[in-house]
This record gives sequence, structure tokens and C-alpha cells, in this order.
Amino acid sequence: MNLHLHRPFSRRTLLRSAGITLGLPFLEKMLHAGQAVSIPRRMVAIETNMGIMPQFFFPEKAGRDYALTPYLEKIAKHRDKMTVFSGVSLPGVTGGHQAERCFLTGTPHPERGGFRNWVSLDQVAAEHIGNLTRYPSIPLAMSSEGGRTLSYTRSGAPIPAEYSPRKLFQRLFVQGKASEVEANVEALRQGRSMLDFVSDQTKRLNKTLSKADQHRMDEYYTSVRELEQRLHSAEEWEYKPKPVVTSAAPNDIDDAREFVAKTKLMFDVMKLALETDSTRIITLFIDTVVIHNITHHGNRPEAIAELRSKEEAQFEAFNDFLTALDGTKEEGQTLLDRTQVLYGTPMGSANSHSNVNLPTLIAGGGFKHGQHLAFDTKNNYPLSNLYLTMLQRLGIETDEFSTAKGTMKGLELA
Repeated sequence: MNLHLHRPFSRRTLLRSAGITLGLPFLEKMLHAGQAVSIPRRMVAIETNMGIMPQFFFPEKAGRDYALTPYLEKIAKHRDKMTVFSGVSLPGVTGGHQAERCFLTGTPHPERGGFRNWVSLDQVAAEHIGNLTRYPSIPLAMSSEGGRTLSYTRSGAPIPAEYSPRKLFQRLFVQGKASEVEANVEALRQGRSMLDFVSDQTKRLNKTLSKADQHRMDEYYTSVRELEQRLHSAEEWEYKPKPVVTSAAPNDIDDAREFVAKTKLMFDVMKLALETDSTRIITLFIDTVVIHNITHHGNRPEAIAELRSKEEAQFEAFNDFLTALDGTKEEGQTLLDRTQVLYGTPMGSANSHSNVNLPTLIAGGGFKHGQHLAFDTKNNYPLSNLYLTMLQRLGIETDEFSTAKGTMKGLELA
């Protein structure tokens, strides 16, 4: 390939010249001729579902000169690029373990009969920026049992998560045969044909409805068309070559007791997905049900010690993920600078099935970090306010999400 580097070119031109879709570094040459380089913003949301022992997570002092706790020591090298929260929870989200499905939706009272979830944070983001990448969002989980997922549609339906790091890698980076591509495209076209039929039926029905019902059907019709547009975008992506990476596909770990090692594998593939701009939105449900019995430790020293070792290992894996993101450069910034990474739990204390004072932090994403934002541990501050801030940081113009009453107080843009 012979590129004439004395001539100005855009990043897209370079990618077309190479004949591949590759996450290349940004070059100064791309800034010539007055061309603006748009570095994408991204979001990762991670839940560990069995809680985090608060006594080893929360700092005692608020502000910027807080002393690191045992768990925060594990991610100390990223102190200046993260904000730790205490005294936050999701208003009305109760029910002990039932709250795990509401971590990104904030839907109150999941333990009640007839419960219906709301749309999750990642899917609102995907509605606005998901069309810019091959995969609008990628929901991930540690296992397929129980339909674990953090992602929910507008109608409250769970979106199945991928639980195999190897299958995720293949989906992202292994180019299918021509026949497989055509089969995928045909399936997408069939889906669009079905939507066309539904749309025709809707128009005929609309003539017989009241004004109020017509309004409801208009909303339905709009959602159908939006889905059709996303299917059309997916069809176009099928014909585009997948990114080329030098990493080998990971081998899956089937032993549920090795959830930390499996998490590390998932983190590795997540970093590649973000680096190649295959997606800008990822959720990860870390299911630690194998240690459920010791989360109910009853303050027994031996159980606390065992649980602490497991949770410290999780933070060590999380540290490696943040380090990988921070070590990848993009036009004078790092992948971490451009990626909001939310890490938290729906359980303030798994030992007591508490859903208040949730151990939570956010790293990267272009905020002024290096602080502990401490709110009232009894009259908690809405965690959903943070979610609204995260949407706005992605460039989404909205002042509403879930139970948010505004944006996160004390968290400023860098």
C-alpha cells in the first residue's frame, strides 16, 4: 500500500485505502487542511451483584485528601482519574437481591408483583450514538443462568447478554464467510419486511381510533420506524470488514468459582472492542453467586477474611482493566480519558440485604476526578443523578433519566 503522506487525508480515507476497518492511532497529518478529528466518547457500566463490603471500600474523609481504603488501594494508581461515592442509592429500589436487575434502570420496587422494568442507561445511550458503530451496545455477563443482564429495552424486556469471552471475540473480529454474511443480511431484511407489514396494519387501524389512541399509535409507529432504521444500519455493517487485531481469541473458563479469572478475560476483549471502535457502550454483569454463602458472613472473622480476599481480587482485575484503557493513546488523551467506567453494586451490604449506601465509583470519561463525594448515608443522594450526568457527558441532550432530580452534584467536567 502506497500512501502519499505529503497530502492531507482524513482518518476514514486512510481506512478505506487500507481496505480494512482498523482502530488506528490519530495522526497529526489528519489535522491538516482544517479537518477536525472527532474522538469518540464511550461508556462502560459494571455491576458486581453480591455487594462490596462497605468497611473496606468507603473512605472516612470526604474531599480530595481522603485516605485510601484496602479496596481502593488496589486501584490507587488511578486515584486521580476516579471519583468515589458514598451515601448514594437508587430511590425506591428495594428487595435485596431483586435490585440487581435495576442497577442501570433505577426502577423502584422490583420485589413487588407485576413489576415491570424501565429502560436501562446503556440503551438510552445506544438510541443516540449506537448507530455510529457496528454494535450499538454490547451487554455482557459472567454466566447464562437466570438470564443475567444489565440491559433492558424501552418496554422493560431484558436484553440477553453474551457470557463467553471467546464468542465475543469471534463476533467482534472473526470475519464470516460470504455465505454467512448473506444469510445474516437476509435475516435482517426479513425483519424489515415484517416491520413494513406492521406499519401498514398500523396505518389502517389508525383511521378507526380516537385522538388519544391515535397519539399512542403514533408513538408506536415511530418506535417501529426507529427499529427499522437500526436494522438497516445493521445490514450495512454486515458488508464492512471487521477490525483486524493481533490478539488471539481467549479460551473460555467454565468453572464458576473462577469468576475473577473469567472477568479478566472479558475485560481484555472489552478493551479491544472499545479500542477498535466496534462499540462505544458496554455493560458487564459480574455474577458472584458462588460466594453468596460467605456474603452472609454474620461478622464471623474467617468468613469476612475469605470474602475480602475474593473482593480484593475483583478490584485487582478492575485495576488491570483501567490500566489497559489508560495505556492506550488517542490524540494526546487515553482511552480511559474518553471512556466513563461505572463500577458498583446494587447491594449496600449483602450481609443484611441492604439496598442503600451503595459502594460506587466512576473512572475516566473526562471528569475532574481525584475525590470522594460523600453524601448522607441515611438520607441518600440519588445515584440516578450520576446516570443523567453520564448521558450528558456522551453529548446527549437530555435532562431526564429514571428517578434523577438533576445531575450529580460535585462532579464537574475536566
